Amino acid sequence: MARTPIWSAIRISLTQDIAAGRYGSGDKLPTEAALAARFGVNRHTVRQALSAMADEGLVHARRGSGVFVAATPTDYPIGRRTRFTQNLTAAGRVPAITVLTLETRSADARERTVLGLNPAPEEPADVHVYEGLSLADNQPIALFRSVFPAARFPGFLDSLRDTQSVTAALSRHGIADYTRAETRLTAKAASATQALHLRIPEQAPILRSVAINVDPEGRPIEYGHSWFSGDRVTLIVTPQDMAS
Repeated sequence: MARTPIWSAIRISLTQDIAAGRYGSGDKLPTEAALAARFGVNRHTVRQALSAMADEGLVHARRGSGVFVAATPTDYPIGRRTRFTQNLTAAGRVPAITVLTLETRSADARERTVLGLNPAPEEPADVHVYEGLSLADNQPIALFRSVFPAARFPGFLDSLRDTQSVTAALSRHGIADYTRAETRLTAKAASATQALHLRIPEQAPILRSVAINVDPEGRPIEYGHSWFSGDRVTLIVTPQDMAS
């Protein structure tokens, strides 16, 4: 009777540990050295077991950080009212934001068009820019960039610094409600910078969302881009959302 290869036995043991909840979604596994000591083998054998688990989608390696249990994708609805905190809370996740950039600058040509700003390039038209990293249970799931018309929302960056919430900041400036006018989704490959922030390999699949939010009168107030980690988020669009 053929014997089970040692590396396969280690894979089975670690898989059972994950199934039993000893290592949860997103948890870091012990180091190769620690696993080699536990199973009484060399690190090459452990590496072979971990590689097989990675091929099965059970774990993933982060360069310089270790090997982690693959996270269950977070359901993220995209509809007429898309709200980060509400979406993640409803999915049973703990939301958080890491702010990367808060600045006011001149609008580019596309931002002028989308936000209905002065189209003449020689005329000033400033925008507030909010860039950050969205996290679920301390794991990065998306990078985002939101752009707002500066003339309409003076002091908006201060509101964002205080709240780190677009919804709360807009409420401070008289926008009690806003809705999604358009969302465009495109598959992309992660750049080096995006991969670094999202803790994924360079060229890993990501999904880019480009959205326009409007106030109750239909005036554009936010031009947003989000880059979602392909294996950590399931974007959900319902039929009624698609029709609206």
